[in-house]
Amino acid sequence: MAGQQNNQPQNNNGSKEQDLGQLLKIKREKLSALQEAGKDPFKITKFDVTAHSADVKENYAEMEGKTVSLAGRIMQKRVMGKASFCNIQDLKGNIQSYVARDSIGEEAYADFKKYDVGDIVGITGEVFKTKTEEISIHAAEITLLSKSLQILPEKYHGLTNTDLRYRQRYTDLIMNEKVKETFVKRSKIISAIRRYLDGQGFMEVETPMLVSNAGGAAARPFETHFNALDEDVKLRISLELYLKRLIVGGLERVYEIGRVFRNEGLDTSHNPEFTLMELYQAYTDYNGMMDLTENMFRTVAQEVCGTTTIPYGDEMIDLGSPFERITMIDAVKKYTGIDFDQVPDTAAAKKLADEKEVHYEDRHTKGDILNLFFEEFVEEHLVQPTFVMDHPVEISPLTKRKPDKPDYVERFELFITGHEMCNAYSELNDPIDQRERFRAQEELLAQGDEEANHTDEDFLNALEIGMPPTGGIGYGIDRLVMLLTDSAAIRDVLLFPTMKTLDK
Repeated sequence: MAGQQNNQPQNNNGSKEQDLGQLLKIKREKLSALQEAGKDPFKITKFDVTAHSADVKENYAEMEGKTVSLAGRIMQKRVMGKASFCNIQDLKGNIQSYVARDSIGEEAYADFKKYDVGDIVGITGEVFKTKTEEISIHAAEITLLSKSLQILPEKYHGLTNTDLRYRQRYTDLIMNEKVKETFVKRSKIISAIRRYLDGQGFMEVETPMLVSNAGGAAARPFETHFNALDEDVKLRISLELYLKRLIVGGLERVYEIGRVFRNEGLDTSHNPEFTLMELYQAYTDYNGMMDLTENMFRTVAQEVCGTTTIPYGDEMIDLGSPFERITMIDAVKKYTGIDFDQVPDTAAAKKLADEKEVHYEDRHTKGDILNLFFEEFVEEHLVQPTFVMDHPVEISPLTKRKPDKPDYVERFELFITGHEMCNAYSELNDPIDQRERFRAQEELLAQGDEEANHTDEDFLNALEIGMPPTGGIGYGIDRLVMLLTDSAAIRDVLLFPTMKTLDK
């Protein structure tokens, strides 16, 4: 950019003595003057864009001397008598434009001098390089497409208030280039997942968000009322039970990417509405799901990031090497020295929990306490990709038991950077066993567990029709995006995260 914009009242860096109200008043006066002169920018309905900033810069050798039309937001402006410079920001970056009175005409130049930082313009002109070798557009025509009536944050300090960034994501995207890159990458990640699964023969489907029975996960649902049917309904907490119905119906490989809703707290890795991808594949088990998961993470990273070695905080995450596979019992033994295979019963497990100061509830059994030990002592150590397998049956109501160890199930969770990235099972297809699991969940509900599942009679009916051996996985898309964009908080990868409403 040829220089900073000058200190004129209409500019973003307006005179220090003028308060915000005065600056906003000047902007509206400018709009009124334009409208009175028959130049209302809000009446313009289109502008034919032929190139973006990055297209011009990356292909300068072919585009030099050619006429292009770009549109974007003025981010910097410097007026210098008969010639000026401005910097335009569009989807793909920014580019300088040289605006001369003799090139665009005296009246148009007089109008241009009154444009503000934040205004959206269309520029048509030749591609060239300035004396300082900066690729630029020599404007032959400039059109005001939208008048900004607000003040953008000061360019070189940007938008740094985190709460304001999340509430006004539109401003955040304008002022913080890295934020825009994160969400462009998020879109590419989801597209890459779809391409991978489509290439594996999976079919994308859609299932209901409003349900009478919110099952498939341990979570408290949001509830609402459906006026037309005069019925209370819930927002789904999972995609699982409907997708399994489709496996019963003969759709052998299905997946869905969609929003789910859980009435839970907010922290750096949880948002009450988030994007989940679940898939189900007939005639395979959790070992097949581990292979698919490892290949998918590796493929998506390579396609979107150009590498399988990903920086995350102070770590370099290796998605290219084989992922570690360890049972939950062995993981707890590795980090605590306690072998739960040698713990005889629930009473002994609770005694161990008391000794280690692990909090549990009266209703918890040995399997629950094993999981509490895992959460307390193991998760934080699982930085590199690790499949944690063979969970206790108590915490896995929809999962097939291990034939040789029926107190445990064929389930795994993938952990990276100490966070759970996905959850997968050899799916339970025995309707008799499933009914017993639901009965146990109902007992937990009666004891006050708001996250336990209700019995789903239609799902049981589907299982009685017959579901083949099936493997299934649920991926938290937001956490995968966090990993591949080196983002520390889930709100950084959600365009519009859940926020408490401000008092009006």
